[in-house]
Amino acid sequence: MSFDPEDFDDPEPLDLEDFPTLQAVARFAQAVPHVPWFLHLGEPLTPEALGIAADYALALGFPHCSIARVRDWEEAGDAAESPGIDDVSWEIEEQLTASLMDQALDVVGEDELSAALTHVSATAGDAAKMAIEEAAALAGHSDPALLDAAAGAATKACYQAALLLAGGGDEEHAVALKYRVFEAGHWPIGIIGSTFNIF
Repeated sequence: MSFDPEDFDDPEPLDLEDFPTLQAVARFAQAVPHVPWFLHLGEPLTPEALGIAADYALALGFPHCSIARVRDWEEAGDAAESPGIDDVSWEIEEQLTASLMDQALDVVGEDELSAALTHVSATAGDAAKMAIEEAAALAGHSDPALLDAAAGAATKACYQAALLLAGGGDEEHAVALKYRVFEAGHWPIGIIGSTFNIF
């Protein structure tokens, strides 16, 4: 499934005639529970997933970033807790999110946008929590902090993707590319130094 609003089924009737981009957000929310969240944790990245990850790093401003496969839960925990996670990449993402919010509010009413984002976040949070708990149970892993971090990262990615759709943004934006790494069944943990760690 690509990050394309046209791929999603028509939503239930909504009273959003004045805000057509929110129709795309509604379709996106319907698709979120069907994403293979965390299905391929630790598995080798496909060429397509590697390409998406590289495009994300480039879009974020890290053209020479290498892509590293995180192989197991212990390594994922170390990567997620590492104090070396690049503050610059985090700050860039926060700036992008703020910019997306401004763009969305240029075309969507604040109350309507807030309601749509709340719905997406709740839907994503439920789906991601269930999926990461299932993946952890199968692996015999039980670190609740790590599970919360993974589910929270997926929820944030959906929130950002919904903002992008609400503002009419394009699918080559960094937040769309990061969402697509999740969509490939992996967890893009983050950039540490010049390495993009993906579980």
